[in-house]
Amino acid sequence: MGEKVFDGSISRREFIRKSAQVAGAAALGGELISPAQGAPAVRTAADWVPLGKISKVQIPRLGMGTGSINGQVQRDLGQEGFNGLVQHAFDRGVRYIDTAKNYNIHDMVRAAIKPLAREKIFIQTKMPSWSGVPKETLAVIDSYRKELGTDYIDSLLIHCTTTASWPEDLKPMMDAFDEAQRRGWIRAKGMSCHGLRALRRATESNWMEVQLARVNPQGHHVDGDDKDPHHPAGKLAEAMKEIKAMHDKGRGVIGMKLVGNGDFKNAEDRERAVRYAMTCGFVDAVVMGFKSPAEIDEAVARVDRALKG
Repeated sequence: MGEKVFDGSISRREFIRKSAQVAGAAALGGELISPAQGAPAVRTAADWVPLGKISKVQIPRLGMGTGSINGQVQRDLGQEGFNGLVQHAFDRGVRYIDTAKNYNIHDMVRAAIKPLAREKIFIQTKMPSWSGVPKETLAVIDSYRKELGTDYIDSLLIHCTTTASWPEDLKPMMDAFDEAQRRGWIRAKGMSCHGLRALRRATESNWMEVQLARVNPQGHHVDGDDKDPHHPAGKLAEAMKEIKAMHDKGRGVIGMKLVGNGDFKNAEDRERAVRYAMTCGFVDAVVMGFKSPAEIDEAVARVDRALKG
């Protein structure tokens, strides 16, 4: 006799096999369901996405910055308050933490991430460019690992280049980054630029895999030609042209200064800026400085809303 069938069309064995396939797909994530099979995958702020095409690493779409007023805002929370903020971000899927040596917060980051699964967070830190090349750059990178309490750093950047001569001036630092990457101390390397002089040279260079770039559609605190690279009046069209060219070359682009260095007090300005970053086509992820769970919740909602179209 043949197997007993259910509803007249499928055998018990076939029913179990198909049920297992559906359960397995659900466990692995909705992205396995193509539009032809069902509803299209919903993009969210919590997604891990490719960071360009060169680095071969993935990054959460929305990150938490720790450098507001050079880290003072986050340091003022105290360790307990900062721990709670990082945990709230983690619970909301904001699992990319952006920091830097000069924020003086490595130790606070180490304590905050200690309870979290290392493989479920993305850590990016930065080495100052303005103080010259450290004599022992590899030793400095190693010290960053110890300060952050991690065997590897997901992304290490040269911080805040401002001159057109940075590729020549910082060559020893760049060579040390390459060696650290070979040793597995860092997964991806790159830089942040301040000013079009440095940004144009960055577009030409093939060294970096990641670019932390100032992005917002209002042009406030984006890169410009002013002698002061931190001047708020940027040149939007020229800066975005360079950043798009970088992304077209396969470089991962992370947008910063989305809310104009914190100056966008108007909700409509913040909404417009987040929507631009999520829809322009040349930004992979974004980072925003937070000081409260409410700010995290607002950013997640804005990113999710922008991704829905």
